[in-house]
Amino acid sequence: MKKGNPAALLPIGVFLLMYLGLGLLFEYGMKIPMGFYNIPIVIAFLVAILVACLQNRKLSFDEKLEIMGRGVGDKNIITMILIFLIAGAFVGVVGRSSAQSVAYFMLSIIPPKFAVAVLFVVSCFISTAMGTSVGTITLIAPIGVEVATACGFSVPLCIGAVMGGAMFGDNLSFISDTTIAACNGQGCAMQDKFRGNFLIALPAALMTLAITLFMSMGSEAVQITGAYNLVQIIPYVLVLAGGIAGVNVFLVLLAGVVSGAAIMLITGQTAATDLLANMGSGAAGMFETSMVAILVAAMCALIREHGGFDALLSFIRRLFKGRRGGQLGMGLLVGAMDIATANNTVAIVMANPIAREMSADYDISPKRAACLLDTFSCIFQGVIPYGAQMLVAISACTEMGAAITAFDIIPVLFYPYLLLVCSLAAIYLVPAKKK
Repeated sequence: MKKGNPAALLPIGVFLLMYLGLGLLFEYGMKIPMGFYNIPIVIAFLVAILVACLQNRKLSFDEKLEIMGRGVGDKNIITMILIFLIAGAFVGVVGRSSAQSVAYFMLSIIPPKFAVAVLFVVSCFISTAMGTSVGTITLIAPIGVEVATACGFSVPLCIGAVMGGAMFGDNLSFISDTTIAACNGQGCAMQDKFRGNFLIALPAALMTLAITLFMSMGSEAVQITGAYNLVQIIPYVLVLAGGIAGVNVFLVLLAGVVSGAAIMLITGQTAATDLLANMGSGAAGMFETSMVAILVAAMCALIREHGGFDALLSFIRRLFKGRRGGQLGMGLLVGAMDIATANNTVAIVMANPIAREMSADYDISPKRAACLLDTFSCIFQGVIPYGAQMLVAISACTEMGAAITAFDIIPVLFYPYLLLVCSLAAIYLVPAKKK
């Protein structure tokens, strides 16, 4: 390991100052709704890269461009971007109505007295199939308010169940951008990460389900109904089954896109021209995420060349001892980045290069590293009051006439808290396999 240079970490500090500092100013100082999401994250990264380019005058600007080019040209970065775009096309093809069919189908076959528990289970399934927690909350949160109103349940309890289920799928889904970023960043197969991750997430989900059932007992419940089409569920089932079976992720997503397109065309729900437009808009929705992956790769390549990661690893090595300590350090690293960026995918992409160094240093397998990065980022993202998930949930409640705040929901976010407990148990009680 070459000598560390703490000053090389300055670009990360500049990014955090711009993104976190301005976000807090807009959100809480100037009271701008969704203030955090008015900060252009791409511009913040461009400024950080400019700072990185101004450092280390021993290298010419052309040499720095070559370093950034090598970082961006990494196989994992290219693979990640391609998967992002195809996953976006899949979501564009199947659309909102397909996800609604899944939700209302599950709500229609389970007794209404278990409505809050059903919200959690439905959210788990939808988010795992869709690969997006924000999309799941957007879809299911209004149903959650409807359940609370009809059945006499607490609105925060219902929304907490929806958010918990959404984070379950965000953590596990094969088409979730967090899964894609963690697996490709650490160089592990998605099915390997899924199997290890599932053993941590399942106990947390079952405990959440038990607590939710206990807290919702004794309420009068009515059936929640809505239109659904069983044929529309097929693409989600194919993607979920193919991912679990270990089929190549590109083939899984292509199967979802093709089956979804065929169903939409055959049933007459979408014209061919509209279908192509939807695919394009879905892929376009991933452009910012893809661009962030490119910019982070370029910035981290310069930071690594300047000795920043060596300095950070030296600090972590002094603070965390042994393989278990290394795993906890990796989890807290991505958690801190998530708190700063309010975006778990960005946090993982930023932590990836450092985590790879830590994996070699602490003898942590790529599968365990990917699992830790994804899980801890989702834990923190699921509870921060200024995260997109929380803001979307509150907005949906307001639109449905239920005025609640983040601090009404945070105490009943059982799943993220239990996922943290299960993650710590996995680190300290379950021996990790060596690389």
